[in-house]
Amino acid sequence: MTYTKRQFIALAGAFGLLASVAMPSAQAAGKQIVYLSAGLDAPFWRYVSKGVEAAAKEHGYDFVALDSRNNTQTQLQNTQDAIVKGATGIVLSPTDSSTAPAVLGLAQKANIPVSFAGIGTTSGEYVTFVTSNDEAGAYDVGKALVKAFDAKGWKNAEVGMVTISQARQNGVKRTNGFVKAMEEAGHKIVARNEMQTYTADETYRFVQDMLTAHPDMRGIFVQTDSPTLGAKRAVDAMRRGGETLIGAFDGVPEFLPMIEDGSIVASGMQQPYLMGRTAGESVIAKLEGGKTEKEVVLPILTVSKDNLATILPDIKLTVFAGELK
Repeated sequence: MTYTKRQFIALAGAFGLLASVAMPSAQAAGKQIVYLSAGLDAPFWRYVSKGVEAAAKEHGYDFVALDSRNNTQTQLQNTQDAIVKGATGIVLSPTDSSTAPAVLGLAQKANIPVSFAGIGTTSGEYVTFVTSNDEAGAYDVGKALVKAFDAKGWKNAEVGMVTISQARQNGVKRTNGFVKAMEEAGHKIVARNEMQTYTADETYRFVQDMLTAHPDMRGIFVQTDSPTLGAKRAVDAMRRGGETLIGAFDGVPEFLPMIEDGSIVASGMQQPYLMGRTAGESVIAKLEGGKTEKEVVLPILTVSKDNLATILPDIKLTVFAGELK
């Protein structure tokens, strides 16, 4: 099921109201929703976790988040721990799509329903996959960079990418969408690196190497949030500010002044709080005999200097999980 931005803004407001009347934990005896996260050090997954937690508490379930630290073995151990400790339902954001079937197999044996948030699976049975339109979002970020190139009179620009894992379905979609935007406009991807640690320092090194090898590089697309801050540091360190433009994906509060001053041309922001909330609701609906959808596609909000002020009240909840005041 695909929803419009207007529908999800309305849902977000309703969720905020419902959270204020959530049932106390004491009423959740024997009922527990566990969120298995790829890596809670990443702001995106922390925001997803808050959404799952809000859904669990609203329906009277206890909530536990377990951090897989982007490690497959840790993810399996967390799954086993969740089952042993009596998980009623699981929301999973796997380390990558290929590792998810092992988790699903364990959960199925224990008769525990699983929904996905953000990253899907290559196979296996599950309740709902809550995702975003990653390809369209990355394409829109690419188009925003193209518009900025045009404003500077740059033709046939060289562009680099720092990607998330291409073993993740969402990573492939982000790459495809951005490449399409560049190719349509006659620009060329000349360098790409794939994240391993998902840190700003890692991306700082990637971008330094790119700019050293391609000193005329005009644009960089970073496929997730905090690593983009490393790209910005590298551009500044190489004294390329204004000469190498940055497009981003997802969002952290540090992005907002950078978008406002043009340091980031645009960011395709998923709505992680809403994603987690929706995935949590689907597992609970399955447990309680309600209706579920196999896939829910959330809109990506392409945020730029032109629309930041207008869209900020919405993204404070659905993107930043209420952490941004």
